[in-house]
Amino acid sequence: MNFSPFNPTLECHKSITKASAAGTSLRLRVVLPRNFGVTACFLVLSEDNKSDTYIPMTWESTDGVTEWWYTDFCPERPTLFFYRFAYNSAWGHTPIGRAAKDIAGEIGSLQKWQLTVFDRDFKTPDWVKGAIIYQIFPDRFCCSGEKKENVPEDRILHTDFASLPCYKPDENGIIRNNDFFGGDFKGIESKLDYIKSLGVSLIYLNPICEAHSNHRYDTADYLSPDSLLGTKEDFISLCNEAHKRDIKIILDGVFSHTGADSIYFNKFNRYATTGAYQSEGSEYYSWYTFKSYPDKYNSWWGIDILPEVNENSPSFTEFITGENGVIDYWLSLGADGFRLDVADELPDEFLDNIRIAVKRNGADKFLLGEVWEDASNKISGGGRRRFLLGKQLDSVMNYPFRDALIDFLLTGSAESFMDKITEICRNYPPEALHTMMNHLGTHDTERILTVLSGINCEGKNRDWQAQVQIPQTNLQRGIKLLKMALSIIYTLPGVPSIYYGDEAGLTGCKDPFNRRFYPWGRENTEILDFQRFMGNFRCNSKAFTTGEFIPLSATLGCVAYMRYLEGEKRIAAIANKNPKEITYWLNWDMKEMQVVTGGEKINGGVIIPAETCVILTD
Repeated sequence: MNFSPFNPTLECHKSITKASAAGTSLRLRVVLPRNFGVTACFLVLSEDNKSDTYIPMTWESTDGVTEWWYTDFCPERPTLFFYRFAYNSAWGHTPIGRAAKDIAGEIGSLQKWQLTVFDRDFKTPDWVKGAIIYQIFPDRFCCSGEKKENVPEDRILHTDFASLPCYKPDENGIIRNNDFFGGDFKGIESKLDYIKSLGVSLIYLNPICEAHSNHRYDTADYLSPDSLLGTKEDFISLCNEAHKRDIKIILDGVFSHTGADSIYFNKFNRYATTGAYQSEGSEYYSWYTFKSYPDKYNSWWGIDILPEVNENSPSFTEFITGENGVIDYWLSLGADGFRLDVADELPDEFLDNIRIAVKRNGADKFLLGEVWEDASNKISGGGRRRFLLGKQLDSVMNYPFRDALIDFLLTGSAESFMDKITEICRNYPPEALHTMMNHLGTHDTERILTVLSGINCEGKNRDWQAQVQIPQTNLQRGIKLLKMALSIIYTLPGVPSIYYGDEAGLTGCKDPFNRRFYPWGRENTEILDFQRFMGNFRCNSKAFTTGEFIPLSATLGCVAYMRYLEGEKRIAAIANKNPKEITYWLNWDMKEMQVVTGGEKINGGVIIPAETCVILTD
């Protein structure tokens, strides 16, 4: 029997179809066949990590065929709830859960629905909503050519910007990551007008602090920019010029580890300070955990050049989050917030202190976290995290959307795509939902054009990855799918993010091949023009700020949805992953909408070419 007693996406079943603010009453309703002879119905509710509570539901009404049962529930504080339903009849006690397609089944085979309850005062910066992010790996974007002072002699400097990053180990079998292309603050500043032409209003910079690897995640000095990037004054100038163009800048906060080659650890005696590696009397000794002093210590994922810090060490916490600490310092120079590296590896107390420090500089400062899974129910560090309940992060990098979109583009599974998108929309508080970083690629993933061109890098060694040449037919299909991906990611809830160079057609497998220098003068103009088109369209459509996400359909390789904000023009997106064109017949209230890109209107419908997304608006 195909019967759905409860659908959390419908207001007739759940009066608030998304996450709920604490102190807000919620009505839950189930519908059951009248001939089941139901004598009692229950909401089976459990707060996270607690036992089930059976809450009796009230019989409401019947049409003679089905009957409705309801209960009102008002959660008083931010937390996570999981729930299902159950009913009694002459046949016994029967559970109702989300995994079953009918109302029969064993309890063990059923899953619960999630209810996220967030702080009613949770507020994220309005300027992020409707924005477009541009992510820059600073060494690889643009080099001003200006001479730098105090550059360490042990760095390899590329002179050919089209060359591959070094990827082979040295004579000792160690990959040094000490080759640099010389991208700098002044180079970024010189390209601000270009960045603005993409519709960008937020730049996310990968680490800029002094460090001795080209990725700069091995921080050597939290209070100094890396000498190859420029001076403190150069950074201030970049921020000032960006702000003149209504572009904000957020920095990568790398607080789970430092570099072994740093002021604080000083394993290689580069610095005049007494580091934790050199003496147990060092002022930084309490930051680290030594198993056998000094050579055995906790390091990030076992990488010995990245010694882990004890984030809740009072000395370290004060240094990072205290008055006039690291966060205050960079925000005072003009930064507008932070993206937290491996946020799910940082303890809750430390995250609480980071939020206090960031918001101390203004409620409009943005705090974004790196979390690869659904951040609303993530378990790490031995427990359930509370990233998005209103007292920690503003929002997160949205890997679930990326995974769902790539899966749809490669397999055509429309139903799975819509399920994953709507689940995040239900689980995330609206303030976090509309400020998610929706990326197709980052410095940690293969280039999106490589992925969509059908190149699978999994299990391949670096020599193989370095020699990859994408056949032209594959590349052209990849470009077509990329335009489809952009049409979707620019119209979903959250904030689309461009990884520098993706808009220019850069390809590449895993690190370091996804971190090549921007191809100035060699851009793929087809992709670049479409990226600019989508950026302009998004910037002129207010529905993308906080507009509702309304699923329309998801079947047979085609997904359709609408963005709606009261008083604004509606936006509809219909993506056809089929190998042939289709005709999508529009709902009666959509027939006057006009095509923006991707298809052709006919009487009562729209013709959508194969592997294309059509966008319509009022």
